[in-house]
Amino acid sequence: MNSRQRIRTALAHQEPDRVPLDLGATVLTGIHVTAYERLRDHLGMPHRGDIQTLDVLQQLAVVDEDMRQRLKVDVRDIAPRSSATFQVEIRDGGDYTYFYDEWGIGWRRPKIGGLYYDMFDNPLRAAQSFADIDAHPWPDPVDPARFAGLGERAKNAAELEGQGVVLGGLCGGILEMAAWLRGFESYFIDLAVNQRLLGYLMDKVLELKLAYWEKALAEVGVYADVVQEADDFAGQLGMLISPATYRALVKPRHNKLFQVLHARSQASIFFHSCGAIRPVIPDLIDIGLDILNPVQVSAAGMDSAALKRDFGRSLTFWGGGVDTQRVLGNGTPQQVREDVKRRIEDLAPGGGFVFATVHNIQPNVPPENILAMWETLQQYGAYPISAPERA
Repeated sequence: MNSRQRIRTALAHQEPDRVPLDLGATVLTGIHVTAYERLRDHLGMPHRGDIQTLDVLQQLAVVDEDMRQRLKVDVRDIAPRSSATFQVEIRDGGDYTYFYDEWGIGWRRPKIGGLYYDMFDNPLRAAQSFADIDAHPWPDPVDPARFAGLGERAKNAAELEGQGVVLGGLCGGILEMAAWLRGFESYFIDLAVNQRLLGYLMDKVLELKLAYWEKALAEVGVYADVVQEADDFAGQLGMLISPATYRALVKPRHNKLFQVLHARSQASIFFHSCGAIRPVIPDLIDIGLDILNPVQVSAAGMDSAALKRDFGRSLTFWGGGVDTQRVLGNGTPQQVREDVKRRIEDLAPGGGFVFATVHNIQPNVPPENILAMWETLQQYGAYPISAPERA
């Protein structure tokens, strides 16, 4: 069984030979450049110049082919390129370096001790009308440069390498991009008193997404096993918007997006939302969601065994393999092993599970813990896997 067969079997809610592994196939299942460099050093793997960056904002590393082979990674990202008319230009801002992305959003990182780029400028924060939104210089979602070589890379990954293929999206989520463009102060005010303006902005983002997906799926065709979308709207203890607001404002737009994705492709829909999203998981299933990520097991209501019990017939869990918040970075290797074993026992039986960490591997994670995670997956991730008896 090759990697693509393994991924497809898991997505079909059947048991492959072993639990599939993802590291670096999305910007949500990756590894920070600092942790990656330390892992390569720990394993005695040579550096081939500077480590390439997959995602500038989160400072995620491109997982090199030698590391993919060593860790037996089963899935590869096929991601779009930025528009040909836009190039990220890192500028000097005194204590920070900064840049503006193709949406006009500003991002900066402290020169001393900075690990990520954080948002600092929001181009539509002062928008008051539909006309203000229309006047914004929107990126071109179908710029041919985004798709240069996309189909060929997907075909090579699927046919020559036998890898599962994840096709990345245009940008962050519909609601998420609205928040970033407006800035959080204006965004939360909109949620309270101006949902009409917020809805118009969300519809603009959705329009661009749909144009992108129509072109991307036409380019990649049958080679996409998974299409990646996201929208973060939950926190540690609960939703950041009420379930009622989700159902009234966001769900109809997610539904339109999901229906188009299913109509244009046989790929499974991967949807990322951190935090305590359990109250709306049935809503996501109702509109056609296939894969839930990151499965934040440390958040309220997100117990891995309960999620599998209640939603495992409908959803594949992509993530949840180890708690990055409380265990992977701060625990001992033995604590990592115990957590990984528990998550495999909870989520793997019957298929419907792709192993990945709960979100990206952060810079504080020691290489010993990464290897403890991987070794435990090798030890306990072979099928058949028996679900544990737990009260």
